[in-house]
Amino acid sequence: MHPIAALQAALVEALGADGALSALIGAGGIFDAPPRSRPAPYVVIDRHDMRQRDGDDTPGQEHRVLLHCWSDQPSRKAALDIAARVVAVGLDPAPSGLVVTHAEHLRTETLIDNATGQARAAVLLRFLSE
Repeated sequence: MHPIAALQAALVEALGADGALSALIGAGGIFDAPPRSRPAPYVVIDRHDMRQRDGDDTPGQEHRVLLHCWSDQPSRKAALDIAARVVAVGLDPAPSGLVVTHAEHLRTETLIDNATGQARAAVLLRFLSE
């Protein structure tokens, strides 16, 4: 399995299993693209970039995963509550076939979307894997 697919599957599984996050966004609220038939709140994995960072003996990867946490209201606090759970749970994935050697939260940005009036928090996570 490709390292992006392995890490992303583990991330979706960990986020989906978190009861506190499900209470904020509802069951099944993690997506690869904004859903057309489901209103916010939800979390979208907007980007997942990877570059090879091979060591002498082991192939390695650096991943940067950008998640958008959409609130169903114009409240940065509501979007940040979702983002806080994503960070708390998302930094401990257990991907099959990969070993995550480092995980960190790089940044969180917020905005109120002009088109919908809803708040969004963008969370950038970084992982190193072998």
